[in-house]
Amino acid sequence: MDYCMYCGNKLQLKNHGNEGIISYCNHCKRFIYPIYYTAVSLIVRNTIDNKILLIKQYGKPYYILVAGYIRQKESAEDAARRELLEETGLEMLNCKINKTKFFEPSNTLMINFTCWVSSKFVNSNNEIDFWDWFDPSEACQNIKPNSLAKEFLVYYFESQMPQMF
Repeated sequence: MDYCMYCGNKLQLKNHGNEGIISYCNHCKRFIYPIYYTAVSLIVRNTIDNKILLIKQYGKPYYILVAGYIRQKESAEDAARRELLEETGLEMLNCKINKTKFFEPSNTLMINFTCWVSSKFVNSNNEIDFWDWFDPSEACQNIKPNSLAKEFLVYYFESQMPQMF
């Protein structure tokens, strides 16, 4: 952030004691902490055959994970449940957090979960062009290369089954 969100003046970097170097507005006389979006991404596994759901969206040719932004006053877990239901029609049995990572291109803190569902029937909304269920090794081969989605998926499998990789 280069400019104060309150007055529009250019921010300067200033030492804020134990907080370290923080953006500061000389006009407002206040420290300005970073503001960013938060979103969830989901490794969706079914309990029937333990396969993983990957989706294609917005006319893109590659598979990704189900994902979406967290709404104001919504927990990350509630956002995961809502996004899964909205995009796929699947109801979550439970979920577990895997990893978080700041995604600079969209100024978003991504929170990745594994979610379990008891159905393979996907009733996708208009955000999803195509979907399919994959075995774990197939999912890693088919997900968008060099993407945050792939990074989350690989991390999940390495932490769950290090012998696979």
